[in-house]
Parts: sequence; C-alpha cells; structure tokens
Amino acid sequence: MPTIAVKRDLLFKALGETYSEEEFQNVCFEFGLELDDVTTEKQMIAKEQGSEQSVGASEEIIYKIDIPANRYDLLSLEGLVTGLLVFLNKSHVPRYEIIKPATPEEIVMKKECLQVREHLVAAILRGITFTQDSYNSFIDLQDKLHQTIGRKRSIVSIGTHDLNTIKGPFVYDAKLPNSIRFKPLNQTKEYTGTEIMELYANHVQLKQYLPIIKDSPVYPIIYDSNGVVLSLPPIINGDHSKITLNTKNVFIECTATDLNKAKITVDTIVCAFSVYCAKKYTVENVKVVYPDNKIYYHPELSYRTEEINSEKAINYIGIKKTPEEIAKLLSKMSLEATVKENDNIVVKIPPTRRDVLHPCDIYEDIAIAHGYNNIEKKFPELNTIAVEFPLNKLSDQLREELSRASFTETLTFSLCSRDDISEKLGYKIENVPAVHVTNPKTLEFQVARTTLLPGLLKTIAGNKKMPLPLKLFEISDVVLLDATADVGARNKRYLCAVYYNKTGGFEIIHGLLDRIMQVLEVPRSTDKKDTGYYLRAADDPTFFPQRYAEVIYNNKVIGKIGILHPDVLSKFELNLPCSALEIDVEPFL
Repeated sequence: MPTIAVKRDLLFKALGETYSEEEFQNVCFEFGLELDDVTTEKQMIAKEQGSEQSVGASEEIIYKIDIPANRYDLLSLEGLVTGLLVFLNKSHVPRYEIIKPATPEEIVMKKECLQVREHLVAAILRGITFTQDSYNSFIDLQDKLHQTIGRKRSIVSIGTHDLNTIKGPFVYDAKLPNSIRFKPLNQTKEYTGTEIMELYANHVQLKQYLPIIKDSPVYPIIYDSNGVVLSLPPIINGDHSKITLNTKNVFIECTATDLNKAKITVDTIVCAFSVYCAKKYTVENVKVVYPDNKIYYHPELSYRTEEINSEKAINYIGIKKTPEEIAKLLSKMSLEATVKENDNIVVKIPPTRRDVLHPCDIYEDIAIAHGYNNIEKKFPELNTIAVEFPLNKLSDQLREELSRASFTETLTFSLCSRDDISEKLGYKIENVPAVHVTNPKTLEFQVARTTLLPGLLKTIAGNKKMPLPLKLFEISDVVLLDATADVGARNKRYLCAVYYNKTGGFEIIHGLLDRIMQVLEVPRSTDKKDTGYYLRAADDPTFFPQRYAEVIYNNKVIGKIGILHPDVLSKFELNLPCSALEIDVEPFL
C-alpha cells in the first residue's frame, strides 16, 4: 500500500477547514484511507539520513497517509483534495475535457523503438501555474507512479518538459548508445548513452533503473525538430527542457511496454494537475504516429458507464436505501449516478477512477460512502449451525492420522520454479498443466505448483543433517489448468508423503497408504473391479523403473506411489533413497 506525505497546513487550506488529528483520522477512515503517521520534515530526514542531515529542515507538520494500491488518483495532494472535497460535499465532481487544437503537437515513433519500449502516450497542460509546493507535488506524483503502476519504470516511464523550450514535431527513436549525446538533467556537460550508464552506475536513485535498457543494442531517445534531446527513457530527462517554477506549458511523454498502464499514468497526472491550468480541468491532446502510420490522439480522458441494480447493491451490503439515495452516495465517491426505470442506476465512471472494473467495485464505493460503521449489525433471520467445509474437515482428519503414523507435517510454498515441476521430475514443461506467473519476481516463483512433491524434497534437502529417517507429509492445494473453469484453472487437494532413509522404505509408504484407506473405510480390491482400491504397475520418469505404481480407486487413477529415481534425487541435492506417495483427496468426499 503506497504512502503519500502531505503538509498538514497546506492540506487543510485546500480543504477549507481545519481538523484535529483525531477528526482528520476519522475523515480518512470514512473515505477508505488511513492516517499512518504524523511527523515533520526534520524528523523524516533524521530517520532516513541521520540527524546531521536534518539541520535546517522544516518543523512543519506532515501527514503520512496510506492510499489503496489501486487508487492512483489519490497519490498526490491535488488528487486527494479533489476526492475529499467531493466526498465531504464541498465540491462537485470535476468534468475533465480535451482541448483539440486545429494543428496539434505531434510525436512520431520510429520502428526501432519496438525493440525496447513499444508504446507511447503524450499530453499537454496549457497555461499552468506552479508554486513551490505544487511543483514538488508534481515531481513526487511522477515518482509514486514510477514505483507503483510503473513497476520501478520497467513498465512505464514518464518524462515532463517545458514546452516553450522545445519545438515540435517530436521524434521517439531508438539509437546506438554511442550515437546518443546530450546534457542530462542537472549536469553541466554532454554525455553519450554509454557514458550516462557509467555516470549513474553509483547514483542512489537512478542506478536501479539502468539494467532496464543497459544490455539493449539500442537505447530509446526522444528529441525535437531541432535535435534537442528531451529524454532517455526510462533513465533521465534532458537538462534543456526541464520544468521550473516559471514553466507555463508542460509537455508530458510516457513510454511503456503496456499501453493501458501508460494511459492510466498520463490520465492520472493530467487530471490531478489540470486544476492549475488557466482553464481548469482541461488538457490538450497530442498526435502520436506509430511506425505503421496509425495515428492516435492522447490522452483520451474517456468516460464510460456501468449499470447496476440498486436492490442487488443494498442486499450485498446489507443496508436500506432508495435508488436515489444510492445515487447520492456514489456521487460522494466521484461517480456520478442517475436512476433509471426498474430501480437500475447508471454510473458514469471518470478517467480518474480506473480502479472501477466491475459492479462489485461500485458496491464497495456505496459501502464506503454510507460508512462501514453505519451498517446495522444484526443476527441472521434463520438460526443455523456452522459446520466445517467437508474437504477441510477430511484434510484435518487425515492430518491427525498421518501424525499418529509418526510423519511430520510441512507447509511449503504454493509457487515454485518451472524446473521444480518439470525438468527435475523428468517431464517437459510443455506437457505439465501448470499456471504460469506473467512477471515472476524470482526464478523460484514462476508457476503455481501442480504437485506437492518438489516442496517436500526441498524441505528434506534443507534438513539433511537431521537424524534419519525423515518422514514428511503435506495436505494442501495444487493448481491445474482447466479450460472448463471460469478462470481457466482449478484447485485440487492433494496428500503427499515421503520417506527418506538409507534404504528405500517402500514398505513404509505402502503401509501408510493402506492405513489411509483403512481409516477412510475403503476396502482393498482383490479382483480389481469398480469398488475399493488397488495398485497398478506403470512407468513414470520421476520414479525408479519397476518400482512405481498408480493408485486406483473405483477404477480411476487418483495418485502414484513408488521409489524416486536417482536422477530426481540428485537434482534436488539428495543422496539417499526416497519413497513417495501422492494422492488426490477429493474423490473420498
């Protein structure tokens, strides 16, 4: 959850009212925010850099406010004030408008850019007036967006420039590092692209962004019709076009690998700071020409509508309100609403509320505007007796039995590497029905596990110094691809047990299976018909040849049992024999 720091006096002045700390904390809570801390600039600097660095810092009170991760519109003082004024019924919902000049500014993208950052969005704020505080807020919002939706500039990178110092049409190109030469922000001489990488290699803030393009054969670059470089995204802007307190026209360019996130980023900036334009809440669009000659005009600042049923909404929340009252509550959340026939409500969603994706998001805003503490607490109309979910109850009962059999329970990660469920077990990843993580943070968390076995083997590898034998089990969910499911995947409850010792111990694991079946009252099928369970010899690359069998229950394969193959053991850094059992628990419900 991101946190913004705002000056208390500046905030109260913008709100037109002074609050005590407790009163403002209540206002934040009612609006769905949290006042995290009350501090001063001096205290913040002393905490971050040391007391010697805080000399001369201001003693002005600063409020640190936690903002929901999806509310990008509240990441600045300007956006926060706009939202609170509407919520407190002190202001109407702003109406953002696009100014379309006869000859708009133009930025042309070259095909070389497709190798690095393939999307571009731009906008212009005309007639803007900055103060020192609003200028600082402008810079701070860019940094907050870089860290949140921009994922530390890897997805979205923002450049802001004084339009009066540059001349269109602009060009977004990608060139060889040594062919790029310009003066970076706040520097006194020019550097090539390669030299810039060396210059900022030890910079406190910028060094973390260098790997994004450092190994690319070409670097993205934006320059004007006179060849003046505006920026080297996502690293740094040029010094020539930097924003100052005297800037009146701001040119915003946003390069990205995700077009939708780039649009959200630019919409957030222009909507928040259009309040300082000569004509409030207006933004001038920019003509963007892609390499295939397709033309787009940004920003769009598009409004859309969503229709909800008021009766369904109040039933979900548990309140009693008329459709007209529901519409008023939504207006407090910057969602203009009108009542139609059949008690349906048409909600107009502004460009600032890109977090509203589904009717349930609108229901949540109704609840916030009404006040969670104002929802009447009452007992259910019907007396009921709570019971444990059958699958969880069965899992708990099995845990008790496995513990009595001297096996120790473990709890492993639900995510693992691709190799853990494929190459290490002797499979090809293409043949494993795994759900893949789009942007994994580490190699250890690339896919959702399809089996519990790798987690147990890793646990053994981390505990090899413990006295033998090691007898571990886990009863947890795995995730499997399923085209028939709503989300394309489904959870399955598996039971997995392993025995690690100087001997294979297959008889131990086999005995454990028999005990599980005994407590489940499943008979052994001697004639291998439709009832009961039995083992059927099979082959599997994870297990030693002729030491593996499928577990059959009611004539269906529900699991596997056997001695693990030496290759599998070596890949998990194990050097002693290991037997394993893994079955699906759900058929026994």
